[in-house]
Amino acid sequence: MNLKSSTKTDVNMTELVVEIDAESFEKALEAAYQRQKKNISMPGFRKGKVPRKLCERTYGENVFYEDAINAALNFELPAVIIEAGLEVVDTPKVEVTSADRENGVTLKVVCVTKPEINITDYKGIEAPRAEKEVTDEDVDQQIQMLRQRNARMVSVEDRAAEMGDEVNLDFEGFFGDEAFEGGKGENYQLKLGSGQFIPGFEEQVAGHKIGEDFDVTVSFPEDYQMEDYAGKEAVFKCKINSISREELPELNDDFAKEASAEVDTVDELKAEIRKNLEKSAAESATRSFENTVIEKLIDKVEDPIPHCMFEQRANSLMNQFANQLKQQGVSMELYLQYTGMDQDSLKATYLDRAEGEVKLRLALEKIAELEGLKVTDEELEEEIKKLADENNLTVDDVKRRIYTEDLRTDMLVTKALDIVKEAAVATEAEEEAPAEAAAEEAAPAEAE
Repeated sequence: MNLKSSTKTDVNMTELVVEIDAESFEKALEAAYQRQKKNISMPGFRKGKVPRKLCERTYGENVFYEDAINAALNFELPAVIIEAGLEVVDTPKVEVTSADRENGVTLKVVCVTKPEINITDYKGIEAPRAEKEVTDEDVDQQIQMLRQRNARMVSVEDRAAEMGDEVNLDFEGFFGDEAFEGGKGENYQLKLGSGQFIPGFEEQVAGHKIGEDFDVTVSFPEDYQMEDYAGKEAVFKCKINSISREELPELNDDFAKEASAEVDTVDELKAEIRKNLEKSAAESATRSFENTVIEKLIDKVEDPIPHCMFEQRANSLMNQFANQLKQQGVSMELYLQYTGMDQDSLKATYLDRAEGEVKLRLALEKIAELEGLKVTDEELEEEIKKLADENNLTVDDVKRRIYTEDLRTDMLVTKALDIVKEAAVATEAEEEAPAEAAAEEAAPAEAE
């Protein structure tokens, strides 16, 4: 297969003219016949023994053309594309413009090529950085969460149920004098104020004592999921079997020791929590700052990019999601059925993210080129060993499972991103950062 010409026909589009000479075409035809002959049968011949010439006379001279040309393309086209200096991002479209035994085959191959990105001003990108100030109230909130986490339930027998209590309840619902389906429960555990039941139900349970029979009158919401019940007034006949309340542990040094193996006093516990909150706030501020820097870098990519690259990335994201579902025992088909979506509508939800990821990757690859970044063989081997250790595999296992040059490119991109982040400039935020600063991360681990 010979490259005759290469012509750029449009942005990110190149047309190749490729020829298969007569001699090579004849060899390809013979190979195609040899592959197919075991399935060919004719009267007077055993299956697999029909001569090639008879096949061509009977079924047409070009009976083996398609197979021969496809085999040649699969085997030789990648080398021709490399010879043309192209990096293609989609399956080339091939058109046979002429084919015969005397002159061979002429093909037109249309290639969608990787875009050349122009990226400037990638150093010194400005983005706001706001770090939440940790207050005494934040620390106290974490202390309260720790106490609630270690709370115990104690029985209440000397008073009526109150909001916040947990009650064990028997109930049965009626429309008029008729009990309705799904309205009955026995020994049901309900925390008053949790909002598990119809609005107004839990508030009416409060105020009643153990063993007392009472009615709760509520109306089902107009938008209730069971249309026959929507908007209807119902009476629930109820009886409380038991009442429990949450008892928080006393905030003292013993509690502090149980809450964290690293402290001995309440003051030390508060200091540890403050330190964790401050670390979490700093990490959150850094993530937000770096994400904004990345978004601004993506916005700098204005060069046209083949849409097929976004489609391919979206497909990859969908496959990752399908694998996650599979690990949870849910098929993609079942997920689509539950959500009322189809493959196309699901894919549409990934396209914006895919576009951003493709633009970012292209920008970082260009930055790596401009900065002259390299990943040495030693660095690559070290990363492979790291992957092996993390996944309990051998180095050879990892090398069999991944294409190491793709890993090298990933490492190169990471180096480029580090350059962008390190050169970014933090500016003062216009407004204070939100108060939610990874509260759970700030709480110390409980001592075992």
